[in-house]
Amino acid sequence: MICRAAHDSEDFEGNQLSHDVITIDAGELVWAVAFGSRTADTKPYSTNLNWYRYHIATDLLLATGLSSGRIRVWQVKTGSLMLELVDHKDVIRDLKFAPDESIRLLSASRDGTLKLWELEDDGNMSKTLKGNCGWVYSCTWSPDAKMVCSTGDRKSVYLWDMTSYTQLYKLEGHNHNVCCCDFSPDGALLVTASYDTEAIIWDPYTGEKLKILGHMYPTPSAIFAGGANGSYVRGISFSHDGRHIATVCDDSYLRFWDMFNSEVPEQVAVVTNALCASYSPDGAVLAVGTRSGSLHLWMSPMQVSSLQHLCRIAIRRLLPSSRKLKSLVLPTRMRDFLMYRDPQSLNFGC
Repeated sequence: MICRAAHDSEDFEGNQLSHDVITIDAGELVWAVAFGSRTADTKPYSTNLNWYRYHIATDLLLATGLSSGRIRVWQVKTGSLMLELVDHKDVIRDLKFAPDESIRLLSASRDGTLKLWELEDDGNMSKTLKGNCGWVYSCTWSPDAKMVCSTGDRKSVYLWDMTSYTQLYKLEGHNHNVCCCDFSPDGALLVTASYDTEAIIWDPYTGEKLKILGHMYPTPSAIFAGGANGSYVRGISFSHDGRHIATVCDDSYLRFWDMFNSEVPEQVAVVTNALCASYSPDGAVLAVGTRSGSLHLWMSPMQVSSLQHLCRIAIRRLLPSSRKLKSLVLPTRMRDFLMYRDPQSLNFGC
């Protein structure tokens, strides 16, 4: 597969950059891509609520996951191959760089494993994580890079401690393969999407199920949800202000779910054959990829968040663990709000 990329017009010092198009021939079918960098304007787990960008002119990397199980890492500025990572035995389904500027790369494969690669150590494969599933479909880091979620077939959702490299939880609640996952920008919530027609919002620090976003009404029985039901949820993404969740489904609808609106979903759009969705860094645009190879860009619902919500995000970025939050001496209603248990903050009525 051939990828093309163009640089910004200026770097961060105001120097003019070349407008040459970089062409990268990965040599085979690309199943996953990820950008990584040693530097960023703001750390995503800091109290700064703005989006961050990479120094494209200096050290932006592109990792490509291939159908053979190989991972190739490219220098974006020149298009040159830097590293080839070889250890997986099957298709690479997902790639994620750690959000701590360490350029650690996490890969998820159909061989049933997650692997952690240290790119600063010549691409050394440092850890292999394996749950009880056949294929691993997706993986994602928590904003503080201390936790990883992986999803796959056999209804599997696993949470991993990336300090001890041990399994924290296997989350139980889905009735079909789980295809994707995403953490909220403050790290306090985890959302997973499944072929069982549902997306589930979890507390990743306790494994508690907080809310279900249903995509079929009435809700199908467990037996029907576990089969070919026509409403597989294929993609999910948290907006960067923590206010919206976007989902794409086989029923040909894109849904925007509002964290503060009792009418859900807040907006619905028609998009056929959608496979994945991802917000732009500022949250204004949602990109939806389809089976036909086309990319659809949608304007996301945008509102000025309440001061309460902004305060909650700031507090939870510094104190993401709900267990530690419980130990604080706070009024019950305030603690419930900070833990996203206030009825109005998670009112995703069906």
